[in-house]
Amino acid sequence: MKTVILLYEEFTSLDAVGPYEILARIPGAEVVFAAGRPGPVTADTGSLRLTAQAALEDVTEADLLLVPGGPGQHALMADARHLDWLRAVDATTTWTTSVCSGSLLLAAAGLLRGRQATTHWMLRDALAEYGAAPSGERVVFDGKYATAAGVSAGIDLALHLTGRIAGDATAEAVQLVVEYDPRPPYSSGSTETARPELVESLRASGLIVEPGTGGS
Repeated sequence: MKTVILLYEEFTSLDAVGPYEILARIPGAEVVFAAGRPGPVTADTGSLRLTAQAALEDVTEADLLLVPGGPGQHALMADARHLDWLRAVDATTTWTTSVCSGSLLLAAAGLLRGRQATTHWMLRDALAEYGAAPSGERVVFDGKYATAAGVSAGIDLALHLTGRIAGDATAEAVQLVVEYDPRPPYSSGSTETARPELVESLRASGLIVEPGTGGS
């Protein structure tokens, strides 16, 4: 089971590391981090780096492809090298997946046209611009394509995938090993439960910039 996780400058670390912690525990799993070039890749916080073992051209196939989101995704939305690579690897996969705004990269590559997909709640409408059908669900499966909503939803996605790949018993064991039993101290984890004024203040903050609008 070869899992390839795409890295790029200013990716969101949990988008990649959360699923990695689950998928890497599947028996027989091989996980490869790939980027524009091998070496350290800096996450959006600026204080964490993950190491890409391979350049894009060195990775031509995968059983499972995972694309994380992050502010750096915007610069890749029209990048032919990355979009061509996504299409080429997708042709070999059993599962093509994303977390957060990573689904917009899949959509920009034309892979989600006519398919249901999700992303971070602040970017959901942007999926429709690329022919996808936006969903408000935390994890969405449409054929071999599986997308997760914002950041922490990648852990849920990875557990769903583990169950489908290795069986429910393995997924349950992995969940227990990592003790994934979230009990957050606040109920503001979704737009349905957060205070309306908090939702609106975040919408107005510009912390997440929609594709094609620029920003840092």
